[in-house]
Amino acid sequence: MNQQDMTIYDGATIITVDPQRRIIRDGALAVQGNRLAAVGKSAEVRAQFPTARRVDISGKLVFPGLVDTHVHLAQALIRGCADDMDLIPWLTERVWVLQGNYTAVDGRASAALCIAEMLKSGTTTFLEAMLAGRYGLDGIGEVMVQSGIRGIMSKIVMDIAAYADGSNAMYPGMVEERETSMRQALEAYDRWNGAGNGRVQVWFGPRTPGGVSVDLYQEMVREARQRDMGITMHLGEVQADVDFMCREFDTTLVGFCDSVGMLGPKTVLVHTVWLSPPEIARLAETGTSISHNPSSNTKLASGFAPIPEMLDAGVNVTLGCDGGPSNNSYDLIREMKLAAVVHKGRTLDPLVVPAETVLEMATINGARALGLEDEIGSLEVGKKADFVVLDMDRPGLTPSPNPVSTLVYAAMGSDVDTVVIDGQVVVQGSRLLTLDEEAVVAEARQRAAEVYERAGIVITPRWPVF
Repeated sequence: MNQQDMTIYDGATIITVDPQRRIIRDGALAVQGNRLAAVGKSAEVRAQFPTARRVDISGKLVFPGLVDTHVHLAQALIRGCADDMDLIPWLTERVWVLQGNYTAVDGRASAALCIAEMLKSGTTTFLEAMLAGRYGLDGIGEVMVQSGIRGIMSKIVMDIAAYADGSNAMYPGMVEERETSMRQALEAYDRWNGAGNGRVQVWFGPRTPGGVSVDLYQEMVREARQRDMGITMHLGEVQADVDFMCREFDTTLVGFCDSVGMLGPKTVLVHTVWLSPPEIARLAETGTSISHNPSSNTKLASGFAPIPEMLDAGVNVTLGCDGGPSNNSYDLIREMKLAAVVHKGRTLDPLVVPAETVLEMATINGARALGLEDEIGSLEVGKKADFVVLDMDRPGLTPSPNPVSTLVYAAMGSDVDTVVIDGQVVVQGSRLLTLDEEAVVAEARQRAAEVYERAGIVITPRWPVF
């Protein structure tokens, strides 16, 4: 093995999330190309590769790159546009109106802003949920490749321009015809799937039942199976979704997904707040993953997803931040803390959803949901070199008797020092290397102002401004 192009990161505490869940004190990672060549004690790795280049990360904490399984790239530009609002007006009066006034240049600027935030806070892989054609899929794909991130673009599929029961029509700028939405999804797959040395994938991102006809769901599933494409969809976010399904189809939400062939290992259902025990059992039986979004669910008062019950049933539970209007942050480290504490309050049991379980949700479970568990999600020899280095020399992280608990309960994305994806250093010294951060922020600020102006929406503080 040629050691001249190898780098050893040594002296750190390493949370491997490997099958033994090893935590290695004074540990090292050897990176050869885009793969991990060794994971172990620093002295042993250095002895194995004595001529490799060394990077001293003594005293720092290393863990697998985080996997965010529910991201709205286009919503970073409208962060804070609909705070403290009910879901329906949140959608129909603010979010859809603003997004319906996007140009492709706006979509690219929002994606760059979102990706910059994710990278700097330790997210190395993401699953985007619902990209509309008007956001400019090519521009977004270009930013993904340039940034070095690993991610999945999911294209909206729809043919009904209403929300659930039809009483809340979509903003015209958000409406796509059936043929257009499917064609754009398949064109994006042909153009971008496998780009960036395989870092970019393309999935389907259909709207929820009520926004897509039964036969379009079935067509989409057929196309997905032929290409081994994944599917991600919001499901059971609010009680109204359950009522609609019962009234219109006389079945459950999961039962409907089952009937159109959507359940399976490469399907990620999002939110899943309002599911019954039989539905949870069916998710486990079919290997369908769910994305838990605690900040979004609590901020929009959607309810508490039955995460302890899902975990007990064997469902693959992952973690997502959602979007700028529903979370205001794309920091998955912060999201881990809420995921760990909110269910303790709901169940009155401090033992449910411990820190270790939440870290699994944000790493190996997320990788499994995307069909990437053999490549990412843990630090093991032969896997891709996707990892995060956390600066532990911070008052808020000191002392640290249990590094997993420190990471989940005390850390924030701003504590991230270094991020490596596919063997490439993309963040170093908390500085983004692959995108011009100043330019990204400046353009996002300008584009956001233009979108608000076109939409005719003015956001002002509730308190007087002098």
